[in-house]
Amino acid sequence: MNLSVRRNARQVFLKTWPVTWDALQKGLSPLDAAEAGCARCEQDQCDGSVGFGGSPDERGETTLDAMIMNGDTMEVGAVGNLRRVKNAVGVARAVMNYSDHTFLVGESATVFAEGMGFKSEDLTTNRSRDIFSQWLNQKCQPNFRKNVFPNATMSCGPYKPQAKLQSGPGRKLGLIDLRSHDTIGMIVIGQNGQVAAATSTNGATHKVPGRVGDSPVAGAGAYADSSAGGAAATGQGDIMMRFLPSFLAVELMRGGDDPSTACKKAISRIKKYHPDFFGALICANTTGGYGAACNRSPGFTEFHFMVSNSQTNKPVQEKVYCI
Repeated sequence: MNLSVRRNARQVFLKTWPVTWDALQKGLSPLDAAEAGCARCEQDQCDGSVGFGGSPDERGETTLDAMIMNGDTMEVGAVGNLRRVKNAVGVARAVMNYSDHTFLVGESATVFAEGMGFKSEDLTTNRSRDIFSQWLNQKCQPNFRKNVFPNATMSCGPYKPQAKLQSGPGRKLGLIDLRSHDTIGMIVIGQNGQVAAATSTNGATHKVPGRVGDSPVAGAGAYADSSAGGAAATGQGDIMMRFLPSFLAVELMRGGDDPSTACKKAISRIKKYHPDFFGALICANTTGGYGAACNRSPGFTEFHFMVSNSQTNKPVQEKVYCI
């Protein structure tokens, strides 16, 4: 996971993947820039965790989640479990622009997208077929099931509920590939102070069909408020969405915390209940400050990010150590 920043006076571009700056063409509004950056990552299939051809679910299908938020108007457009449409963030923008709704999901979101002119096509690739095939050959390990029979740690489904529930969380993080929980999150702060945010992901690999993670949820996957700043999250969405870390970080910046401190406090809130969760957060305020934080977990001890300023216009790598 990486974070990139571009700063020009008050203008800031912050994202969890180092998408080429070509995506952020001069003259784009912050909202357009946020959408363009995520769309580029969808096209490039960043690390296989964004866009088509990655993270197949239990049936072998790739579905997409995305959102976009305007920090001036507080408008949000989002899609979850989107099927057969590659440009998920574009569909999220269409939800914002062409409906009074905030969030559309599943097959109905696809029907909406087709009506708005988006092309319907198969999101499966040879790579995603191979991932799915290998998973089946490994008796469907790992997976996200619990309290079911047959025993989900030893076999595939179909599953039925156990008569008695076992308390506590599901399986340990160490059994889940960290790359199966990744997102591109982008924050853009324009020269006039407008804040925009956007996210896109193909979700958790081997997820239960129908699952929607934190990425398209305003306040969880990302949040933007032109009176305070913006934040975006990546990691174990099923845990992180319960704490609305992006919203919390923005509110902390509104209260006077610098972006790094706000990110750390939001991560620490989750860590109190889930010490080993996998996740990171990026934050930017309206004056051009930025920061990041991550939780120390098995196999994840530091968070790398890229900074580009108006003088060099060249990305410089930085990193933060996880708390």
